[in-house]
Amino acid sequence: LCHSGTRDLKEICQKADIIVAALGRPAFVKADMVKQGACIIDVGITRVEDPSKKSGFRLLGDVDYEAVAHKCSFITPVPGGVGPMTRAALMMNTMRVTELSE
Repeated sequence: LCHSGTRDLKEICQKADIIVAALGRPAFVKADMVKQGACIIDVGITRVEDPSKKSGFRLLGDVDYEAVAHKCSFITPVPGGVGPMTRAALMMNTMRVTELSE
């Protein structure tokens, strides 16, 4: 388990078979941090200003998707990745708490 301030983070990530990125820092995980064939789960989602978009922003994950994707055996996109699973887990936990409180 690491965080953005972990000493030797790049070297640790280079040895990982699975990286779950949840930092809240867009494009933090770069290609040189990821070994060939790794599985990347990008949980982060950040709005970044983008005047070329109608909304004025675009959504970026914590992984530099374009630079990293070619190295991975699996990578989740942002948007369109783990969001539905996050919402499903939240709803399931809400139902469990409701059942326990009755």
